[in-house]
Amino acid sequence: MDTCPFCSIIEGRAPATWVEREEHAVAFAPLPASALAPGHTLVVPVAHTADLLSADPTSLAACTALARRVGLAMRAALGATGTVLLQASGTDACQSVPHLHFHVVPCWPDDGTTHWPEPPSAHVVDGDPHAELASMFE
Repeated sequence: MDTCPFCSIIEGRAPATWVEREEHAVAFAPLPASALAPGHTLVVPVAHTADLLSADPTSLAACTALARRVGLAMRAALGATGTVLLQASGTDACQSVPHLHFHVVPCWPDDGTTHWPEPPSAHVVDGDPHAELASMFE
């Protein structure tokens, strides 16, 4: 896709600081201004797909497997004691690039930050939301 910045990186039309390149998924550094921590890495499927809900199983499996390996590398190479995996799908979830991507963010006891959403959503759903979800699988 010509206008997708991640496709441009994958196709070699834009520069990247590569962490890993595999057949179905790649990992690279975000732009320095958007890095949440030293070693913050983006994991992206090679095949263009807009978001989690439209991803094919191969791309999704490749991304989650690569995200795990990136997390293990963060522990081994950077001494990270934890990782946060962030993924947003859709503009209402604050997805800024319309190509599925996962942020793998290393964490340490002295980093002084949290990457957990605060405050919780104020949206109200009538009835039991988990029962509604479960009904979709019946």
